Amino acid sequence: MQDQTCRVRLIAPSGYPHDRDAMTRGVARLQAAGCAVEGLDVLHRTELRYAGSDAQRVADINTLATLDALPDIALSIRGGYGVTRLLEHVRYDALRERLAGAPMVLVGHSDFTALQMALYAKSSLVTFGGPMLGPDFGPVELSPLTWRNFWRTISAPQGKASWDCGEVGECEVEGPLWGGNLAMLCSLLDTPYFPRIEGGILFVEDVGEPPFRIERMLYQLHLSGVLGRQRALILGDFTQCRPAAYDNGYDLADGFAQIRRIAGIPVLSGMPFGHAADKFTLPFGVPARLRVMGQRASLDFHGYPHLRQAHEPSMT
Repeated sequence: MQDQTCRVRLIAPSGYPHDRDAMTRGVARLQAAGCAVEGLDVLHRTELRYAGSDAQRVADINTLATLDALPDIALSIRGGYGVTRLLEHVRYDALRERLAGAPMVLVGHSDFTALQMALYAKSSLVTFGGPMLGPDFGPVELSPLTWRNFWRTISAPQGKASWDCGEVGECEVEGPLWGGNLAMLCSLLDTPYFPRIEGGILFVEDVGEPPFRIERMLYQLHLSGVLGRQRALILGDFTQCRPAAYDNGYDLADGFAQIRRIAGIPVLSGMPFGHAADKFTLPFGVPARLRVMGQRASLDFHGYPHLRQAHEPSMT
């Protein structure tokens, strides 16, 4: 435990906490790691499938612009759906003025991708794709990779991720690192909330989508010109993306092979990020370098908000 307590503020921009036990474990783990956990009231909000009304959920975000003292970490409790309804009501100018250059870490994944894209497009704010309270800090078995990579990344001015990426060969590219949930990326195409990133390193993941829909969404990025403006595409975890009997043998591997044929850029696979237990913490929109040697890929990145005081607690 560090001399200075790490303050974690919970936000709930999407679905309500259907797994209450996981939320309780997540809070307990953060507290055991020396964190003061604030905003616990969001865990008790429910309206239809959402963690409260639209006004309550967007207030979780907008309040960050008015706090006298920012938390060290603003942590989404879970994904689901709901952020899209908030985008027109986010106070982008106020958040840019308050958060630009601040060391606060704003983190989540899945539906949270929509907020990341909007904040970057409208406010140039860097956020993080990474763990959330219930799904990642609250399971019965905590992932060592997820826990350690999160704290190491946000406690230093530069980060690194490396993984086995299959048969790729060699490449080295540099550009802005960005991405997240594939369905959320495609849902915001041709809107003011989709950032135009040139020469980027794009990473994607998804859950519960049939393989043909994954291919179709990747084609949407291709046909819209987004893939052609990138230097590399990284495939994360595609969880529970199962073919049906009608697919007649077609599966994710076939869809990804087709994208490799038409993308015109390196397409890597195997990065731990998405709806699986193991996930890296990745800043959205920062300078990065991707290197591949044989079947090993590595990402180096810098220029993101990080804790002023190192905080790397042991697992509990």
